[in-house]
Amino acid sequence: MAQTPDGTKPIVIKKYANRRLYNTESSTYITLETLSEMVREGRDFEVFDAKSGEDITRAVLTQIIVEEESKVGQAMLPTNFLRQLIGLYGNNMQGVVPRFLEQAMSQFSRQQSQMRAAMQQTMGNFMPPGMEEIGRQNMAMMERAMSLFSPFALQGEAAAPAADEQTSAEEIDALRAEVERLQGEVAALRAKAPKRG
Repeated sequence: MAQTPDGTKPIVIKKYANRRLYNTESSTYITLETLSEMVREGRDFEVFDAKSGEDITRAVLTQIIVEEESKVGQAMLPTNFLRQLIGLYGNNMQGVVPRFLEQAMSQFSRQQSQMRAAMQQTMGNFMPPGMEEIGRQNMAMMERAMSLFSPFALQGEAAAPAADEQTSAEEIDALRAEVERLQGEVAALRAKAPKRG
C-alpha cells in the first residue's frame, strides 16, 4: 500500500457486493458523499473490492464525479470537454492525457492558493460583508473560463461551426464584463476599507 506525502497510509475502504462501502479506520459503513467529503478534506483513501481484493479506487472516484455532475448547479465538466476526452480513448495521445490533466489541475490549485494569499495580503484581516460572495463569483468565473479552454483539440479537426464560434465570442464578452464588474466591486471595497496608519 502506498504512503501519502506526509508518510501516513491511506485509509482502506472496502466495497461489498451490495455496493456498501466500509471504512476500516472508523469501522463504519459510509456513502459516496462521505468519500467526497474526505477528498475535499485532503484525506487519502484506497477502495478495494471486498471479495476479490482488486483496487477499484479509480472507478469509485469516477463514480463520485458522475454523482457530483448530476447535482443541479454542480456540473463543472463542459460537454465539449467530455466529448474531446472520450475521443482520446484509444488514440495515440491517450498515454499523455493523464499526465497533462494532473499537471493542469496542480497548476490550477497553485494559482488558486496564490490568489487567496494575494487577496488576504491585500485586504489584510479586513473581510467586508459580501467579500465571500465575490470570491464565489470569481471561482465560478474561473470555472467558466476553464470550460472555454480546449487543450485536447486534435490537429486536422474540422473547424467548429460558426454558431459555436459566436457562442464562444459571446461567452468571452460576458466573462470580460463580469471581470470588469468584479474589479469595480473590489475597488469600491478597498475605498471603504479603513486606512492603516
